Amino acid sequence: MGRRRFVPKGFDWSLWKTQGQPWTATGFVLSELRQFGLDPACESARRTVALIGRNSRWDEGGQPFFEGETEECINGRTVADGAYFGVDVASIVERLICENQPDGGWNCERANGSTRSSFDTTINVLEGLLEFERATGGTPASKAARASGEGYLLTRHLFRRRSTGEVAADRFLALTHPSRWRYDILRALDYFRAAGQHDGKEPDQRLSEAVDHLRARQLDDGRFTLDWQAPGRIWFATDDGPGEPSRWVTLKALRVLKWWDRAV
Repeated sequence: MGRRRFVPKGFDWSLWKTQGQPWTATGFVLSELRQFGLDPACESARRTVALIGRNSRWDEGGQPFFEGETEECINGRTVADGAYFGVDVASIVERLICENQPDGGWNCERANGSTRSSFDTTINVLEGLLEFERATGGTPASKAARASGEGYLLTRHLFRRRSTGEVAADRFLALTHPSRWRYDILRALDYFRAAGQHDGKEPDQRLSEAVDHLRARQLDDGRFTLDWQAPGRIWFATDDGPGEPSRWVTLKALRVLKWWDRAV
């Protein structure tokens, strides 16, 4: 595991441009274990989380893992992982609440002067806040911040620019897994499914355009294809590659459509 959170210990940074970001570091592996559904109460999970808490440090400033760092997208994922595995991440949540942008979401470039939110950062924070509420019940402030971030995405119908109505980025419509830090409509729809079930709310109709796009991607045999994967070192492949039917994309897409169709 090493002591690094974002890249493996001893990583050659020149490989970042030629091979892609390494996904074998502690932070991304912990996120995958959460997504796989590893029982947080099992002995291996408890031991792993304890070791991370004692030994893993941020590449940015050397801070202990569960104290978070400066970027909101990274802190959002750390909140999700920490809350799921039973770690107290309330201090990171409070920081994220204070970093909420005027337009409702979050942006990792806030520290560099940005006053506009990004789709990528916002979905990372929303997933963290939802996991925090599942684990602890949340706080009035965390719930308000989550509602604010949801509003940011919903007013843009999950993939459009609010100013012009144009598609904000073509990659938002491409289905992928694992998402890592990146945004796409399937990740957003799966978040709103989980949040709706947690909150006991019916689906917001502003999701309908994204749902229609997702449904149009279904193959005749019911499966969904992986559109692309972020390059970089991995421990093992979870699918057969871009252009091929994907177990994980299919799983997420089918549960989104099942949730939507039951409600409407």
